[in-house]
Amino acid sequence: MLRQIRPAIVLLILMTVLTGLVYPLFMTEVAHVLFPHQAAGSPIERDGKVIGSELIGQNFTDAKYFHSRPSATTDTDPNDSTKTVPAPYNAANSGGSNAGPTSKALIERVQGDVEALKKEKDRPVPIDMVTTSGSGLDPHITPANAEFQVPRVAKARNVPEDQVRALVADATEGRLLGIFGEPRINVLKLNLALDALK
Repeated sequence: MLRQIRPAIVLLILMTVLTGLVYPLFMTEVAHVLFPHQAAGSPIERDGKVIGSELIGQNFTDAKYFHSRPSATTDTDPNDSTKTVPAPYNAANSGGSNAGPTSKALIERVQGDVEALKKEKDRPVPIDMVTTSGSGLDPHITPANAEFQVPRVAKARNVPEDQVRALVADATEGRLLGIFGEPRINVLKLNLALDALK
């Protein structure tokens, strides 16, 4: 019986080593050679120091910065380990809220956010200003979201709105290959461009 099982065991071990160890390590090295920036996590540096990633959003709350989408990420409550507390853009706990369209808590949160934003600027609020992404870590906002925030940012920085709009236009990324996705703006890159203004 061992003679019949032995080839299966040897093949299992061989394929586990090849497909579970050799192939992933080989592909990782190929990625590091061909795409070093992306393989390192697409880091964004300032003054030689990594301050973020192109792929993971950050929480900006100061009026002089463009704000990211709301984030649904959470962390363990330090006072009660059986509960969670909001932890915006917590990369260690990526995920959406899983709240459906009939969720009372979600409806109340969105309505509250819309009311607060309408006090800032009385016009229709772009949907991505009040809804979270599936990952909770989306680094992008829509051009409509950025346009809504231009007056606040310009006022907080004491610069003309047209100058801020020009930065928004420069930071807008088009559709992939001209057909996939929607135009978008990386919030961290846009805020770094704002900080570079004289």
